[in-house]
Amino acid sequence: MEPMMIVWLVALIVFAVGEGLTVGLTSVWFAVGSLGALIAAGLGGGLWVQIAIFLVLSGLSMLLLRPLAKKYLKPGYTATNADRVIGQVGVVTQTVDELAGTGEVRISGQVWSARVNSQEGSIPVGEKVRVLDIRGVKVLVEPLAEHERNKEGV
Repeated sequence: MEPMMIVWLVALIVFAVGEGLTVGLTSVWFAVGSLGALIAAGLGGGLWVQIAIFLVLSGLSMLLLRPLAKKYLKPGYTATNADRVIGQVGVVTQTVDELAGTGEVRISGQVWSARVNSQEGSIPVGEKVRVLDIRGVKVLVEPLAEHERNKEGV
């Protein structure tokens, strides 16, 4: 076996294994280029021809296949049913105190552990709050403004 064939075969294996170990598409493009260069080496192509084939195939596969791969392989955010509480209004059932790390709110009939949206704040029992976000198993809340309290029927 020709030495350059061994180099391209090793490169192909390294890029393929690297792709298998990563979550995103990172080195599959170079594995395609390595395969093309390996074939060129096997057919007797010179070193510059092999390098050119590697670069061209890697670049083309990245340009042509990446948009398709991103479209069908979306490793992004997946919404859950819990996301429905974001923006909802709830009532504090246990004082929400950031310093003490305590607090519960009732939102649409469900009781959630809660945190207040400030470093040193607390919200007393019975106060109406709006859910801003979910952090782990707790909701991040803020007190409703005075004009909102009168409009909301919680």
